[in-house]
Amino acid sequence: MRAPDLRPFLEEDVGSGDLTSQIFLPDRDGKAVITCESDSTVAGIDEAVTVFSIMGVKCQTFVEDGDRVKKGTVVIEASGPLRSLMTCERTALNFLMRMSGIAEMTRSISERIHALDPDLKVAGSRKTTPGFRYFEKKAIALGGGWPHRMGLYDMVMVKDNHIAAAGGMDAIAAKIKDVPEGVPVEIEVLDHDEGIKAAKCGADIVMGDHFSPEEIKRLREDLRKINPDILVEASGNITPETAIDYAGCADIVSLGALTHSVKSTHFSMDVE
Repeated sequence: MRAPDLRPFLEEDVGSGDLTSQIFLPDRDGKAVITCESDSTVAGIDEAVTVFSIMGVKCQTFVEDGDRVKKGTVVIEASGPLRSLMTCERTALNFLMRMSGIAEMTRSISERIHALDPDLKVAGSRKTTPGFRYFEKKAIALGGGWPHRMGLYDMVMVKDNHIAAAGGMDAIAAKIKDVPEGVPVEIEVLDHDEGIKAAKCGADIVMGDHFSPEEIKRLREDLRKINPDILVEASGNITPETAIDYAGCADIVSLGALTHSVKSTHFSMDVE
């Protein structure tokens, strides 16, 4: 997926013009610093710099996306027209805050899991903010996670409603041959027997929905007898606290919480 144009995000805030800056600020250059206000993994530096550049503001960066920083770290110094600095402030900070919050949650969960199981992927989902998915998925990757599929176009994901609408797992199995070569096939299953059927019909990944760690581990053991290369994903109401329970049990653990329940990291901008 190509990176979206950032101009519409700025235009959403600016509209016909920044009235406050146009009325009250002098027409001269100034300088501002952006500070991270808590310990965090930083993400959104590139986006913030791009937003400022659209308005003719130059930036010096002191960290890179994916870096872990301490509270009080200056991440960007911006210089240019005062009016432009103030016009860009909130849009630039919104990218930093949202993306850094996602990256930090992903990093925190991944580190706890990888201390026990270095191979278990921490994955996101499609439970993203409309129009902001590219940036949320990027933030997951910067936090050491697996973004999973970007949308409906880059992977076949057969879910329970697809199975019901198609007429059952046998109907799904009959159509798998029509999937273009090289496109991964993942099938969501609700119980152990469905998982066995999904593996036998050619799934690359079997997703156990609302399986306990013990259930997902047993499913993986049985599916590997059918296909040694098959991957097993645990999903369904998994929280940042319970994700670690799947260490040693699955190949992938996916959490919608990485994008729908994350707390943004606070950044501030101060004009010097």
